[in-house]
Amino acid sequence: MKTSIVFLLCISLFPGFSQGRVVREDETGFAECNVFFPGQVPPEGFTEPFHVKICQQYNKEPRFATLYSTKDKIPLYSAFKFTKPAQSEEESWLVEPQIDNPENGLHEMVHEADIGGTVANLGANQALTSDYVGSGYERGLLNPSLLNEEDFQVATYTLTNAVPLTPALSTSWHRDIGKVVEQALIPHCSKMDHLYLLAGAIPSSVQVKGKVSVPESLWLAACCDAPERWSLGLVKKINDENSLADLTVGELEKQLLPGVHLFKGSCGEDKQSQEKREAVLQVVSQIRSGEQVGTSNNQETKESGWVRRVAGIIATPFIKLLELLIYIFVELVKFVFYFLWLVVKRVVGTILDGVYSLWNGVMSYLKAVSMVLISIPYDVGRVIINIFLGFLQIVQDVVSLTYKILSIPVGFVLHLAAFPYHSICAIPSVLKDMATGIGGTFSLVIDATAAVLHGFYYLAGHIVKRFVPKGSSDD
Repeated sequence: MKTSIVFLLCISLFPGFSQGRVVREDETGFAECNVFFPGQVPPEGFTEPFHVKICQQYNKEPRFATLYSTKDKIPLYSAFKFTKPAQSEEESWLVEPQIDNPENGLHEMVHEADIGGTVANLGANQALTSDYVGSGYERGLLNPSLLNEEDFQVATYTLTNAVPLTPALSTSWHRDIGKVVEQALIPHCSKMDHLYLLAGAIPSSVQVKGKVSVPESLWLAACCDAPERWSLGLVKKINDENSLADLTVGELEKQLLPGVHLFKGSCGEDKQSQEKREAVLQVVSQIRSGEQVGTSNNQETKESGWVRRVAGIIATPFIKLLELLIYIFVELVKFVFYFLWLVVKRVVGTILDGVYSLWNGVMSYLKAVSMVLISIPYDVGRVIINIFLGFLQIVQDVVSLTYKILSIPVGFVLHLAAFPYHSICAIPSVLKDMATGIGGTFSLVIDATAAVLHGFYYLAGHIVKRFVPKGSSDD
């Protein structure tokens, strides 16, 4: 992970890194890599959803274009232009993170060894170096590195430009393509920068480790968009490393997907210079048969090749020394950046820890203050209610005490105040009762006297009747 971080830091500061990017669906063709197609029109007919367009860049410049199949895990073709023959080859393989994880934030190719665990599902949609290890196949480049120099050559070493080839077939393919381009195509195209090349592969059902499709054939299509225009197709069968069949672009298109058109416009077969095309085919036939190409241009190429070889032998020690110095410089830069990263990480970590602690303290203080502020109205309300209830209790106790104090004297006063009233009001009744009593007494006396007198009268009458004779009464 630390190595990946240092690598990404180096990418941002040093432009010498590959920046292949996946072309978005809303972009036209291959975006800035349309310059590798005649008339800036890419081939038509490759419309499967698993076909991914990649603009291969290096040093912030487009170097070639690739149509990649995430189903077969190999490129279907790479479009490029011839620059100059390579002086040396130094492999440094790259992968395209966006193919496996478009949301990873890495918008450029990175070294497979440095990518670590930063990309989810790495290898789900593209081949990795581990897919080739122990398989008997090597990473064969569609856009050969030997046809490119400097930045163009470095950009070719990406797994999105490689297909599984046996070592012998890979050597044969690169040798034949190199000879065809340098000896047949370049000498017969009046404007070298108008020579457009498409190198492709036709996937087969054979797979490496059940993942990466092995091509059933390799092909090359060339278009010279110069005043004397011509186009050409070449096919190499996988089962015959020495084969190299020439055919027209139209015949080549029939061997690819239905509806495919490799070149549009000025490279159409009806507008070609047959004389130039025949000259190219003659040289291709000589290359195929192993004969020495005898044109003056090829002689010059041979002489320049000897000069380059001698210059290469003389310059090799200096180049190696320069490479060593560059390597030491890069390692020192990596170390410095790693050290700075550790220092920055420690300082930033300390600052972030302090900020985090300060933030927690502030939040705790604000939380406590908020709780206090929120509880103040509640506490004030509760105090007011308690005061009001206490006041009501005091009033109730005062009223109750007053009632108890005043309840007995009030009754007494009421009874005392009512005594004269009841006494005065009782006099008539008493007088009446006294009169009635006196009247009754006199009546009783009279009745008793009358009764006594009646008794005496009755007794007297009875005595008289008893003792007085009846006869005397007759006289």
